[in-house]
Amino acid sequence: MFLTFALLSPLYVTIFWVILLNGQKDTHSTPRSFLAKLMFLFVLLNISRFCQLQPLPQLYVYFDIPYLFAGTFGFPLYHIYFRLLTVDEKFTWKAHYRYLILPLVLGIVYFVAVFCTPFAEYKVWLFDRNAFQNVPQIRLLKLLRLIILSSVELQAIFYLVKNTLLLKKYSDRAEQFYSNMSDGKYNNAKILNLLVIITCLIHVITAIDLMHITTNKLIFYSILYAIDYYLMGYMGYRQKSINPTFEIELDSPTDENFGAEINADQKKILKKMLVEFEINKIYLNSELTIMDIKRLVGTNRTYLSSMINQEYNQNFCAFVNGYRMNELERILHESDDASNEVLAESAGFGSVVSMKRAISSKTGLSIPEWKNQIIVSQLKPV
Repeated sequence: MFLTFALLSPLYVTIFWVILLNGQKDTHSTPRSFLAKLMFLFVLLNISRFCQLQPLPQLYVYFDIPYLFAGTFGFPLYHIYFRLLTVDEKFTWKAHYRYLILPLVLGIVYFVAVFCTPFAEYKVWLFDRNAFQNVPQIRLLKLLRLIILSSVELQAIFYLVKNTLLLKKYSDRAEQFYSNMSDGKYNNAKILNLLVIITCLIHVITAIDLMHITTNKLIFYSILYAIDYYLMGYMGYRQKSINPTFEIELDSPTDENFGAEINADQKKILKKMLVEFEINKIYLNSELTIMDIKRLVGTNRTYLSSMINQEYNQNFCAFVNGYRMNELERILHESDDASNEVLAESAGFGSVVSMKRAISSKTGLSIPEWKNQIIVSQLKPV
C-alpha cells in the first residue's frame, strides 16, 4: 500500500498544481497558464510511470508511447515557459515550433516502429529488454529508445544553458515594471531553472537503474520526483513575468526626445505623475505597476520609465519604494510601536519581506535597526 502511495505521489502533486494554476483566474498570466498545461503533461508522464513501475503491463503497453512523447516534449516546453517569462508575449506555433520539431519527429518514428512490431512481442519486451533480441523490429525499438532517452538528457542540458542566458539578459526588466521588490526579483526563476538539473539527474538514475530497481529505491525516486514537481509548481506559482511589457510602442523615446534636460512635454507628464504619487498616494497599492501609471498620465511605458531613470536616476521599483519609505517614517512618527505587518500594509508594501528588502536596499539596515534610527532621530532636539 505504501509503495502504491509513493509511486502515485508525483501524480498527486502535478494534479494539485494543474488545478491551482488553472483555478485562480484573477492571478492568471500567460506564463502561469502555460505552466498549468506543462503540469498536465507531467500528469500524463506520471500516470505512465506508475503503470510501468507498479508494474501494470496490461495498461502500460498503451501508455509507453505517450510516456516517451511526454518525456521528449518536457524540456522544450519548459524552455518555452522561460521564454514566456522573459522575451515572448504568448505561445504561438509560428514562434515556438522549432523547439518541438525534434521531439515530434522522434515520437512519430518510435510510434511507426511500435506499429510495425508484433504486439505480443512488443508487450513482453517492454518489461524484459533482453527478450527477442533477434527480432529486427525489437532491435530497432531498442535503438530508438536509447536515442530518445539520450536526447532527453541532452535537451535538458541545452535548455538549462538557454534558460540561464535568458534570465541573465532580462534580469533587470521586472524592476522597471513592478513596484513590489519581491516581484522585481527573479530568484524563483533561477531555482526553477536549477530544478531542471534535478529532474534530469533523477531521470538518468531511474533509467539506468530500472532493470535492477528495488522497492526502497522506487519509493525514494518517487518521493524525489514529487518534491521536485512540488517545488517546480510552487516557484512557478510565485514567479511573475521577468519582462512583462511586450507592447510595441511607436512613440518610444529617442535620442532626440531625451537630452541633457527634460522638455516641456516631459515636465507635464512628470507633473501628472507626481500628483498621483503625492496627492493621490497611488504608491499605497502594493500591486502597482508602471502600466497603471502609464494609463493615468497618458504616455507609454518605455517613455515613462526613461523619464524616471533620467530625472531621478532610479528604476521604477526604487522610485515607488522611495515614497513608501517616506510613508513608513510618517507612520512610525505617529505610532512607534506599530508592528511590521501593520507598517508593511499601511505603507503599500506587499509583505514584510518586501518592506525588509526595500529598507535594506536603501539604507543597508535591518528593520529593527532602521526603526531604532528613526525613533532616535525623533528624540533629538531640533
